[in-house]
Amino acid sequence: MTTHTLVQMQATHSRSLNAAMVPGSDPAVAIPALLTKYGPRLHAVALRICGHRADAQDMVQETFLQAFRKWNSFRGDSDPGTWLYSIAARSCKTRMRRKGGVDRRMPAVSQLMPWRETTVMELAASPKNEDSEAERKEAVGRVQQAITKLPEHLRVPLVMKEVLGISVLDVASALGLTENTVKTRLHRARLSLRKTMIAKAAAVDAPAPIFDKLVCIDLLKAKMDALDRGGNAAGFKVPKAELCSRCSAVFREFDLVQEACMQMSSGDLPAPLRAAVLKAIAKRAESEHATGRSVRRGRRPVNASKRVART
Repeated sequence: MTTHTLVQMQATHSRSLNAAMVPGSDPAVAIPALLTKYGPRLHAVALRICGHRADAQDMVQETFLQAFRKWNSFRGDSDPGTWLYSIAARSCKTRMRRKGGVDRRMPAVSQLMPWRETTVMELAASPKNEDSEAERKEAVGRVQQAITKLPEHLRVPLVMKEVLGISVLDVASALGLTENTVKTRLHRARLSLRKTMIAKAAAVDAPAPIFDKLVCIDLLKAKMDALDRGGNAAGFKVPKAELCSRCSAVFREFDLVQEACMQMSSGDLPAPLRAAVLKAIAKRAESEHATGRSVRRGRRPVNASKRVART
């Protein structure tokens, strides 16, 4: 098979998936298409949110069953993946509350700030072309393990934003929160993950700050804003000319935290789990037809000219 033929087959497959997932299509066709396109990533994220494989698999199956039942509510004014991840987020919150409520215990913000630290990570202070790959992997591993220990109200928005790459606005909409609340939780989660990451890392003496603390606070806010907008990967950076050596090292630590999160979105959908989801969807469809209820179709797509432009 030639490369050209393979590319054509992939393009055809992609078009068929997209056609199946438009509003108004048959949910018995649309939801399996969603499973094919988004299932692996959703499973990878569920593992990070739930912390246990069995719970993650239950969450994935529950998410796609809810998507099947709610397909008529998908209007097409958002990406199908974002809509699906929103269902998953709400399912996760409900599941966690059933298992014992929401744990909001966290150190005070003042304890997470870098102001009084006398060292920085050696990895963050060294030139990028001199990075130790082994140390980088260890740092990434510490961050990824720490995510499952964050309280749910911080973990869920962090995973949606940093692992799935959903915008702050869409995270807020999915969780029923204001944008400022989401940003506050993201900032606190990043501070906590950074603290965990540097705790056991090789360190060097931190350069003395050259700015007043108020300037450092403003720079930290600017860095958090850049991370909220996608960070280095999206081209949002705090200009180096405005940073001293200490800020540069601390900000690289935050970059490492974001990189660790972004690496968590890849994974496979286990074949038994895929089969179980498809079987549950087929059973649900058969049940609705057997009881004389037709499977409800989605609403018509929202006319693009009538959509409210987002800034």
